[in-house]
Formats: sequence, C-alpha cells, structure tokens
Amino acid sequence: MDFLVHQQVKPAVNQIETHPFHQQVAAQQFLQENGVQIESWGPFAEGKNDLFHNEVLAQIGQQYHKSIAQVVLRWLTQRGVVAILKSVNLERMTENFNIFDFELSADDMEAIKQLDTNASLFFDHRDPNMVKWIGERKIHD
Repeated sequence: MDFLVHQQVKPAVNQIETHPFHQQVAAQQFLQENGVQIESWGPFAEGKNDLFHNEVLAQIGQQYHKSIAQVVLRWLTQRGVVAILKSVNLERMTENFNIFDFELSADDMEAIKQLDTNASLFFDHRDPNMVKWIGERKIHD
C-alpha cells in the first residue's frame, strides 16, 4: 500500500471499505503484517446488496437470536476489524453493543466468507475512470 511506502510516520489505523460483500482479506493481512489496524468503513455496506435481508446472515442470526447487524458486527470483531458506528437511535446503539454474549462458529464464519464478491460496492481508486471522475469533480468544486 502506497501510504506505508511514502510516509515517514506509519499510520496506526487504515479505514477501508470492509463488509460481508467486500471482506478485504488480503488487505487486512498486509495491514497486520505491517502493524496497522484495519477499521471498517461501511460495515453494513450502507444496506447495499440487500444486506439487512440477506438469507445467510439472517439464518445465522436466528441461531443466536441476534439481528443481522449484530451478526455483521460480531463477524468483524472476530476477524479483528474495528468498526465505529454512528447512530442517534438509543435502541440501535444498545443493539450494536450487544455482540459480546455470543461467538460465531467456524461454519458461520465460512458461510459469511462465501458472501465476498472481492469488489467494492462503491468505487475503486485503482479504476482509471473513477480516478478521472474524482479529478473532474475536484476541479469543478
């Protein structure tokens, strides 16, 4: 990753798109090898791919009497991925913290692993068309 090569001070955390549909396994391994903590940007994929109705995640949640959001947060936590969530809804905040009374099994983790498309649901900084679009937006802003 360029940000490690071109910096005098190594960052402690790198926030990257990380959710069940874009799991960033290789990026996480690289960051760990270089002493950088991965933080999930978009842990719920902003609801894309119908995340909150995903059958795999729903079935796992039913086993533990947990919501899909709780399953995703537990999955991230078990992988060692930090997720900082925002909500003004007290019920959701409470639900988000209530993920430490269960542990996903190896089978659950494998089932979620199968959801990975290995592609961004938002954008790819390495896509020349996206880079061009971002550059054009900066010129006009």
